[in-house]
Amino acid sequence: MRVVIVTGGTAGLGRAMVLALHAAGHSVVAVGRTGTADFAESDRLAIVRGDVSSPEDCEATVKTTIERFGAVDALVNNAGINMPTRVATPHMKEGPRFYDLSVDQWRSIMRTNVDGGFFMARLVTPYLVERGWGRIVNHVTSYRTMVRGGETPYGSSKAALESMTAVWANELSGTGVTVNAILPGGAADTRMIAREVVADRSKLVPPSMMDGPIRWLMSDASDGVTGRRFIAAMWDANASVEENVAKAGSGAGWPESAATATARPWPPK
Repeated sequence: MRVVIVTGGTAGLGRAMVLALHAAGHSVVAVGRTGTADFAESDRLAIVRGDVSSPEDCEATVKTTIERFGAVDALVNNAGINMPTRVATPHMKEGPRFYDLSVDQWRSIMRTNVDGGFFMARLVTPYLVERGWGRIVNHVTSYRTMVRGGETPYGSSKAALESMTAVWANELSGTGVTVNAILPGGAADTRMIAREVVADRSKLVPPSMMDGPIRWLMSDASDGVTGRRFIAAMWDANASVEENVAKAGSGAGWPESAATATARPWPPK
């Protein structure tokens, strides 16, 4: 079994992935800004207080992981923030236009969603390369969210993380370390979607949908699969792995880059 760090792991989709990986037998470090969670620590589950927008907190998280479990094998860059519950502007009901944003709003989201992923990956990757096996999984979003009006800077930040997924997969090719992306495949039932915005939570993707793909991505069965994105809502618990990988997966990046060397075939040759 492996040692996995999950940022933003104390609530929402991160919490679901932490519990799924722990149930699969992995040792997991759940990182959250408050260091509190509604689940208890155990011999294979640690809760660490940390803000990924802080390089110092990221360093402390990796140090704590190695001290606690003796190694680090994988990273799930899940931590992410968005604008507060949207209030319509005069010209766009969906959300503010980019020039309505303050500099602090832009910086806050980009520091967490983009810088945080980079800070964590640059610290963890040397350990993975040295061991000749490792996983980096980045939590991205749907393409329509990346380009839809009113989604700045959240959509832009996730587009950057999608690009980073493809680039890192290319740079780490042949090392035994894979880099893939995961996304729920729709608005998820988390606190990022306030109840006054969506009252009927059955219309949202349940966090438990992340279980199947994240377990597979952290297993030896996914060796050689890198530079891919997997849509959790399309992962069918009753289907075979091969069927799920074909249906839920595609090349990370954008259509013109989907056939590049970063998109590895399944099953691996």
